[in-house]
Amino acid sequence: MEKSLLLQELPESSWPRERLLRAGEKHLSDQELLAIILRNGSRQQNVMELAGTILRTFPSLYELKQATVQELQQFKGIGETRAVELKAMMEFGYRINCALQPKMGRIQSSLLLGQQLISELKDYQQEHLVAYFLNTKNEIISQKTLFIGSLNQSIAHPREIFREAVRISAARVVLGHNHPSGNPVPSQSDLEFTERVRECGEMMGIELLDHIITGETKYFSLREEKYLK
Repeated sequence: MEKSLLLQELPESSWPRERLLRAGEKHLSDQELLAIILRNGSRQQNVMELAGTILRTFPSLYELKQATVQELQQFKGIGETRAVELKAMMEFGYRINCALQPKMGRIQSSLLLGQQLISELKDYQQEHLVAYFLNTKNEIISQKTLFIGSLNQSIAHPREIFREAVRISAARVVLGHNHPSGNPVPSQSDLEFTERVRECGEMMGIELLDHIITGETKYFSLREEKYLK
């Protein structure tokens, strides 16, 4: 029998792991993706050949999904442990596919959110900048404290906000931060920062819905006060 080439003996550009890192997972074939999951082949076949043999035996991914642990073990190089790992991977992939994006309530109004932020931020002695990331229905899909600054200034940059917004496909953003002094009236730097975020969001198609500043008992909504339109 002719000896199978080891994967390491093939050009590195054809290795599935390297191709995924270079081109992204969506550009890989079913065979390449399965080879990455298998990790290595058998004495008779390298991992790409083993993946190809499995996919030829089960002509559709649906049939592969239905394969039992015992059926997977018919392939040389796949023992019980690897067969169990494959079945677990298939089930986990199915659960991921069925998973829904979590929702943490809906933004109903600046008033309600302002009151909530007062309660959450009033005891902090440093400025905390909180971002609420929303979908098109104004449902909160993520909430993160992005910056913690000094008593007088929060060190913030729009790129940190929009990096997260793009990552989770948010349609809108609401910002909130506290003034430890207790006075919620925005400073000039607050206004300039808000305008920078608004402009960046406009270029990226992500709306800055509001920026709410809280004091000890009051809040200031830049949308309610017409700084944002």
